Amino acid sequence: MKKLLKGKAEHLYLHVSENIERQIMDKVLNIGDKLPSVRILSKQHGISVSTTLQAYYHLEGKGLIESRPQSGYYVCYNPSRFPKPLEKSNPALTLKNKNVEAIISEVYDDFVMPGVTKFSLGVPAPEILPLAKLNKAMVQALRELPANGTSYEHVQGNTLLRTQVAQWTRQWGSEITADDIVSTAGCMNAISYCLMAITKPGDTIAVESPVYFGTLRFAQSIGIKVIELPTDPHTGVDPDDVKRALQKHNVKACFFVTNFSNPLGYCMPDEQKEALVKLLSIHGVPLIEDDLYGDIYFGQQRPRPCKSFDEEGNVLWCSSVSKTLAPGYRVGWVAASDKYKEKIKRLKLYHSITSPTMQQAAIANFLATGRYEHHLRKLRQTLHANCLHFTRAIGDYFPESTKLSNPKGGFILWLELDKHIDTYQLYQEAMLHKISIAPGSMFTLQDRYRNCMRLSYGMQWTPQVERALKKLGSLVKEMS
Repeated sequence: MKKLLKGKAEHLYLHVSENIERQIMDKVLNIGDKLPSVRILSKQHGISVSTTLQAYYHLEGKGLIESRPQSGYYVCYNPSRFPKPLEKSNPALTLKNKNVEAIISEVYDDFVMPGVTKFSLGVPAPEILPLAKLNKAMVQALRELPANGTSYEHVQGNTLLRTQVAQWTRQWGSEITADDIVSTAGCMNAISYCLMAITKPGDTIAVESPVYFGTLRFAQSIGIKVIELPTDPHTGVDPDDVKRALQKHNVKACFFVTNFSNPLGYCMPDEQKEALVKLLSIHGVPLIEDDLYGDIYFGQQRPRPCKSFDEEGNVLWCSSVSKTLAPGYRVGWVAASDKYKEKIKRLKLYHSITSPTMQQAAIANFLATGRYEHHLRKLRQTLHANCLHFTRAIGDYFPESTKLSNPKGGFILWLELDKHIDTYQLYQEAMLHKISIAPGSMFTLQDRYRNCMRLSYGMQWTPQVERALKKLGSLVKEMS
């Protein structure tokens, strides 16, 4: 009881539910086991019946337990039903990926089709976002901004927004200030400015593999060569592999998604992040860090980014609210030392002059009111439950040979199917049933991952979603 009281009173049910969840995941409690009655569990933890019921409802919502009329609550989830884990990627250095631009264009064009279950869409669905509160923040911005938001902002970005972002980073011990930050039109825009500030045509960068296709295609578009490094699906890129790449190639920059990577979903351990930052600092190679998913964690606290270990100003930290709050607002930022910040500001000035005034102010207002953390708590719970639902459904409906990532945050799953299955062909078959996926070949410049795919669970879990996964699994079995 004393341990429980350390948390906020209104979150007691989470302590109880997390304890039961750990027992299920550690196989202390197995499928079919009966849980203590509501009254017994209440007495065991010294909590009210209503709090105990809230804990059970929370576990039921995640699909971990089920209620049986006049009998009680039972475990209905078995971790052993997880599909097989992924293995470390080992990309070659010479093979070229063919026709991938056409695949990306086709998948993106299908985003706007009505009635499609969009497993391919890497943003949270509107149903799980606080749209009414965002609208209020936008109206407030309209009223308070000079000229009702029609004037240009400073090229570095809205002052309140940059201040709120800097304050937000204090949760992981950052010393970032508002003056270190430049606002951008989303995280991809921040990454593109960083790449242009650091490199020139013909230079080489190193990235994880697989990696978000937008970064790869932008690098190609400005004439940058890309080395894809072996990547562990649980811990990310090994600093030893980075060291070998630095010794073998004239690498000008590295790009990694360190927390809940897109698409593998890994979270790099702190000691690995620290070693990576030190290694790159010694070699004078800057790190562009995409921390877009860091706030969507399923554990007890937010994972630290590489930026938190940066003592030399060698890490350019990029993020946004596109994956957590408002994808269409296109509000992002980059925090960089003066060495890079002035170049980024000039690039922003030349390319767009400034960022959209209204959207920046609305997000700044939303952050300033404390609504963001409240929203994130609900979002994390929803996405964690979705992750469990998807994992269970894939274990039930896909072939036993299927391998699956096991993310501890974010909302992306990476699946590896039998070698002979082409997921672009699967995408075409699935679209006949109005189901969209992201074929694995989109996430590399090489001829790899054709038997892989990315699925997003950033949506409300519904019977329709489960039916779509069941149909997708049956299509995979037919192709097998």
